[in-house]
Formats: sequence, C-alpha cells, structure tokens
Amino acid sequence: MAYAASLILAFFATLVLCQSASKLEHDLNDAGITAVFPGSSAYEIASKPFNLRYDFSPAAVVYPSTVHEVSTVVRLGYSERLRVVARGGGHSYIANGLGGENGALVIDMSNLTALHYDEHTGIAAIESGVRLGDVALALNDVGRGLPHGSCPYVGIGGHAAGGGFGFASRMWGLIMDTIVSMTVVLANGTITSASNDVNPDLFWALRGAASSFGIITSMKMFTSPAPSYALIFSYNWQMKYEGAAASLIKFQEYAMTDIPAELGAEVVLTKGGEAGNVTFAITGGFFGESEAALNSTLAPFLAVMPPPSNIRYTGNGTWISALEDLGGGVLDTHTAGPDGTNTFYAKSLMTPQDDPMTYEASEAFMKYLAYAGYASDTSWFMQAELYGGGNSAINAVPVDSTSFATRSALFTIQFYAATFNNTPPYPDDGFTFLDYLVSNITTAMHPGWDYGAYVNYPDDRLKDWQHLYYKSHYPKLVAMKDQYDSTGVFVFPIGIE
Repeated sequence: MAYAASLILAFFATLVLCQSASKLEHDLNDAGITAVFPGSSAYEIASKPFNLRYDFSPAAVVYPSTVHEVSTVVRLGYSERLRVVARGGGHSYIANGLGGENGALVIDMSNLTALHYDEHTGIAAIESGVRLGDVALALNDVGRGLPHGSCPYVGIGGHAAGGGFGFASRMWGLIMDTIVSMTVVLANGTITSASNDVNPDLFWALRGAASSFGIITSMKMFTSPAPSYALIFSYNWQMKYEGAAASLIKFQEYAMTDIPAELGAEVVLTKGGEAGNVTFAITGGFFGESEAALNSTLAPFLAVMPPPSNIRYTGNGTWISALEDLGGGVLDTHTAGPDGTNTFYAKSLMTPQDDPMTYEASEAFMKYLAYAGYASDTSWFMQAELYGGGNSAINAVPVDSTSFATRSALFTIQFYAATFNNTPPYPDDGFTFLDYLVSNITTAMHPGWDYGAYVNYPDDRLKDWQHLYYKSHYPKLVAMKDQYDSTGVFVFPIGIE
C-alpha cells in the first residue's frame, strides 16, 4: 500500500513538472525569446559546464537579447518557482552558471554584447555578455584599458561581480573598482539601476556578491589610458623545496617594499623535475616606462635569488600585445577556436599583508608540493597573485565601500589540480591533495590567522565559506538578501543565504 502511494505521488510530481516545463516553453515562445529545453538536439551543448566534474540538467537555457527580455525570463522563473541564474562566459569553477544543481532556469547572456565608449567621460558602457578578450580589443581601439584578467573567454559580468583581478590591478584596482553604475534585474523582474547615488546599498552588495541579488545586464566602467609601454616577463628556477620556501619569503619581503604600482606579478608553482623539487617562477606584467625600468624594478629581488634557469620577456612593448600574450595569442573570441573545458578542483587562500606567511608555513607549502605534489594523480599549478605590496590600488579601496571583504591581502593563492587529459573522472586524490595542502599552510601559522578566500575561485566543499568569502560583511548581505530576494530566486552554492 505504501509502495503504491509513493508511486502515485511520484507520478503526480512528474506530471506537475512536465506541465510546468510545458507552460514555461509556451510562455517563452509567446515572448519570442529563444530557449533550449531538455530533449532538444542543442541541449547537451547548451548545458555543458566548463568544469566537467559537474553534470547538471537545467530546466531550460534561455537566450535573451535585451534587458527587457531578461526581465521577462526572471518573471517567468519567479512565477514557476524556479531558481534563476545568469551565465556569462560560463567559467564558474563549480558550474554556478548552470545553477549548481538540477532544474535551474539558466539565462545565457551571450546575446548581450554591446560596448559603447564615451570619449568625454572615459566611461565604457558594457553589457554583461561581452568576453574579456573582446573588451580588451574594443577599448584598445580607443586607447583605453581595464584591469581585467587574462582569459579571453571569461565573461565580464561574473568576473567583475566577484572582484576581477589582472596584472594591471595593482595599478588600477580590481575591475569591480572601476564600476560607476549597474543595470540589474531583481528577483521579481524589476529593472533598476545601482550606483553610489541610486540604490547605494544595492550597489554595495552587487560589488562582491552580485549573483545573489540580481542579474546584471550592463555596467558603466571608468577606463584608464592604455599604458604607453607594457611587457610580460617570466623568471624560472628549479629548486629543492627548502630553496623554494625561502624564495617565496624573499618575494614576499620584496613585495612589501616601495615597489611601483605599475608592477603586476605572481608566483607560479608547478611540478619539479624530481621528488623533493619544485618549479618556482615569477611572472607578471610591467606597465612602466621601459624594459630598463622593469629590470631596475626587479633587481632588488633578483639580487637575493640564484641565477634563473630561464628568463622570458614577451610582447612588442604595447598594451595590446601584452594582453594577447597573456591570452594565448588571440583575443577575438569570435575568430578564435572554441573555448575548452577541463576537469578540476580548485581552492584559494588570501593571506593578510599585516600578518604574512612565515617561513615555517612556506616550507610546509613547498615540502608538500615537492613530495605529495610530485606523486599526485593530477596535473596542478599554484598561483600566488600579488594583490597587495607597495602602492597597491586594490588595498587602497576602503574595505566597507563594497561587499568585497578583503582589502588587506598580500597574496591571493589559487590552488588548482586537474586530470591529466582534462576529462572525467576526477581522482579522489585531487581533493585530498589540495585539502591537505591548504591545511598544511594554515596550521603552520598561529591560531586565529585571519586569512580569507576568493569568491571568483569558488569551492563548494569549503567549510566556513560564509566567513572566508564575505568576512564581517556577511550579516549585512544576509539582511539585504531578505530585502531583495526573500523567496530565493537567486540561490546557488556559496551564494548569500
């Protein structure tokens, strides 16, 4: 009897879902908005994640072309009690662009690609579906630039919503810091604006936690004159782990001297040639006067290092050639080959500048890489991106001026481990490798070490994510969530609850 009852309940639940999907499809067709549903020949490609560890089945993938169509889709999702999510470039590490679970209504922003530059104000109005490579090319044509990341295929909407770091960020700030206003669709479908003068509390929340509060359809961003000189550099060493540990501390000490804001850099760590070794590299972009100025800037650090095994300077000295080099050679996402996928796990750690990593923590980091990393069943890299240091524009922004909660980091370290062939299955070793790696660093520091994590490198296995991503801003964000999305339209892993 109980079994029969459960079958009846399952039947009616399925019937309700089918009727809901049919109504959604009918309503979208009536509105003239393109959508892909399960069963369509286009559905497999439309619902494919960047990270193949995930396999979600959205209720539909919808392709609006205007802010009003976005509003219509959100209203339909709201009325059908569906969770709604925007997908820009689709590069969420945890597939949040597909909702982070089955059954979400995905709003693909790829048709919202307008970009207009106002030469009188220096402000660019950019729709959220534009990808970073295309932003770089369009702004370079008018002699301007933004401090965005290096991957051409990343969408500017999600990139800016969670921070947005590039090698020019120590000079110009995070790309989020260039935003002067936003157009956003709220949970009930209302189209509104947000800036320091209009809906300032919402503007505060959108810069750091936007996906939990609405669908950003466009942003106005203050651009900067493209640097008259730009060069990408890389210095590489093969080191025993003790030497790599000491080198990280040397770079940390160097970074906290009066280095120019025009220097953007990161430490890149990869597998060594043998157990006990680490490949240690310093790479970055320099936007000062000349190659001679770059050499002079790096000289104090290089003076305390052994001779590198390899030195590489690339680019022809122009801003756009530097961006092309960082982006793999081609920035135009319309003419480049299709974007790739991968199968990976990632974590992050934001280290406080006023309480930097000790040698003991650095040694624990490097020793684990040199042995456990050497034996790992994954292909990995670690990037310690320089956020702080002397003259950093990132840390010059008051911490409470946006919901982005960490304005005192020296490094944002990305820990990234993928399968060797970029395809599933993902090995269990990949999770334990990175979990223990981060734990080795944090436990080597003193109790109460106030580190954080970077929301654009999301980890849906992270404990205490509310504090690590959002710090003291989380309670205010929760209160605002209740104000702007009390029914939970925009809900996904590590979003504001």
